[in-house]
Amino acid sequence: MKKRILVAPLNWGLGHATRCIPIINALLIHGFEPVVASDGVALTLLQKEFPTLSSIELPPYDVTYTKNGKFLKLKLITNSPKLLNAIKSEKKTTENIIESNNISGIISDNRLGVYSKKVPSVFITHQLNVLSGSTTWFSTKIHEKFIKRFDVCWVPDVEADTNLSGKLGHPDAFQIPTTYIGPLSRFEKRYTNIVNDLMVLLSGPEPQRTLLENKLLSELKSYPNKVVFVKGVMEKEQTIQVIGNITVYNFMTTSLLEKTINESAVIISRSGYTTVMDLAKLNKKAFFIPTPGQFEQEYLAKQLTELNLIPSCTQQAFTLEKLNEINDFTGLKSFKYETDFKELFSLF
Repeated sequence: MKKRILVAPLNWGLGHATRCIPIINALLIHGFEPVVASDGVALTLLQKEFPTLSSIELPPYDVTYTKNGKFLKLKLITNSPKLLNAIKSEKKTTENIIESNNISGIISDNRLGVYSKKVPSVFITHQLNVLSGSTTWFSTKIHEKFIKRFDVCWVPDVEADTNLSGKLGHPDAFQIPTTYIGPLSRFEKRYTNIVNDLMVLLSGPEPQRTLLENKLLSELKSYPNKVVFVKGVMEKEQTIQVIGNITVYNFMTTSLLEKTINESAVIISRSGYTTVMDLAKLNKKAFFIPTPGQFEQEYLAKQLTELNLIPSCTQQAFTLEKLNEINDFTGLKSFKYETDFKELFSLF
């Protein structure tokens, strides 16, 4: 009988769910039976990617953004009691899932309550330092306190000085058993002809996702070349709409998304860490617009711009003319790193 492993990504945009796809595939290859657990668009995406796997809905965190990014930290603080209740609720749900589904191990991507003392529990994060401005020391300590409840922490990056996550995944000191498992991406580099001059790739919590969608659709009306625009809205059916030179999809499955990114010269997207890993794997040029108020994305965008890899700007400052900067940057390159899933899964 195959061991059943609960894989539970956070529903915060699509990044946590998509970077669990290579882990789920690896579990299948190594003879395990993954059970998917999440909520919202993250769960919908994984159900579409793995329709034959068991899936379970977890209590939602219901984290939303403010329209003004500078108020995001205040909103998160005021919502902290609600968040803590959600974590308690998912902890109780997790114990029930373990009993009713004969679970042998847990892989939680940033779901703080999905762990158990009854089975080996893994926490995946690239944020060992949780940036929050002047309160970074406090948010990092709180995060560390939660991670200590797990048996081990997997960081999807390399440990070397040249890495993707920078100070996010490489703290000066960290008290929890940590393994750097290499960057994770569901994609493969394909050598193909360029079909799209520009691709827009959106995801992330509302209302900021919609605000950026509207801004980019407005700006790109006067873009002279071919654009493919993926809104990152997971719905029951895929829709395709043509607006002048722009072809708009509500979402794409992994195979189509991989093909389309490979066939696109330049990507406009948020600077979420999963997107950084994906574009590095595919050796892409890009332009990053970090989510307002999200310190992690703002840090990654700034770091990659200072390294002369990817240009970036704030959401408010973006104009079509900003894309002229792309040719002055080298783009992202992947690391030659093979994740040893057999060794990682020996925990179970």
